[in-house]
Amino acid sequence: MHAWWTEPDCLPHAAEELRRAMPGAPVAVVEEGFLAVPAAPSPPALAFARQALPNARLAPVPSIRAAAEAIATDLLEAIPDTAPWRLHLASCYGAGRAGENRCRLIDEAVVEILRRRRRQRIRIRIPDGAAPRDGEAWLQWLLVAPDRAIASVAEPAMARAWRHALVPYPAGRIPVASDKSAPSRAFAKLAEAELRLGQSILPGEVVVDLGASPGSWTYWAMQRGARVTSVDRSPLRHDLMNHGHVEFVQGDAFRFKPTAPVDWLVCDVIAAPRRSIDLAIQWARQGWARRLVVTVKFKGVAEYALLDELKSGLAPLCSEFRLARLCANRNEACVMAVVGSSPTPAPT
Repeated sequence: MHAWWTEPDCLPHAAEELRRAMPGAPVAVVEEGFLAVPAAPSPPALAFARQALPNARLAPVPSIRAAAEAIATDLLEAIPDTAPWRLHLASCYGAGRAGENRCRLIDEAVVEILRRRRRQRIRIRIPDGAAPRDGEAWLQWLLVAPDRAIASVAEPAMARAWRHALVPYPAGRIPVASDKSAPSRAFAKLAEAELRLGQSILPGEVVVDLGASPGSWTYWAMQRGARVTSVDRSPLRHDLMNHGHVEFVQGDAFRFKPTAPVDWLVCDVIAAPRRSIDLAIQWARQGWARRLVVTVKFKGVAEYALLDELKSGLAPLCSEFRLARLCANRNEACVMAVVGSSPTPAPT
């Protein structure tokens, strides 16, 4: 089966999203917070899922040693010796630290087993949070109780096929960034989007920030060393208005057009969902930006299905496409994309 982990409050929305993506497929809740289907011809993009677990199974955890032995067996028998690999262990039950401690002990036991049996495999393990790369394998054990887990093994070809749904942090939980110097906490969404996309704003790049005021996304891009054109009807914070790398354009974010293609479009504007969706598709279709980070804000839940228009309209224009309710989001979703000539198939 293929499974997805989501926070409990998002479970019904993720289930509806999965049913729309795979009409007729039997969608089951296999554990609290976990959805599953028997198979998926192509991996769907689910905005309301925290983490994907391709080729998943329910695994007993009778003891720390037994779990570690099972993980080591998966690695040594299912993954090529030369393939870089990552192991995600996370607790998805309870509110205390018992589950986290159990995961830590299992991880330590796996390392000890590998030291004895195949020491060289330890050297090519990829740390949590590292950007995904071609040729890597993913092993995930998400504990749903002290004595059982949802286990997933994705060899390199499967990990490549599922790359838009795999988040490089255990259980898809990305720590929310903190910076008290930023105009607001909204910058954390852009910081998280970079991690999910596996690409960062670089010094010297050109960024357009639509709906920029009071300037948190502009602040983050400027801190990265980029040159930023910030568009809003209201001004930015005073220091950003006077910064040499920031050009402020007072006006309607939806009417702005760049004079030349830019490296990044970032947009956290407060607008109706369809307007933000149409804006992202327009910028990609016109080739105005090489990368996009756009939030889609909702009032209630009635318009969540509009996200399907992003999947069908934007993904075919992009070489990389991510759609997620970020850990730093509230009632919104974020699309992260690389516009390119080698598009990914539209997620179903």
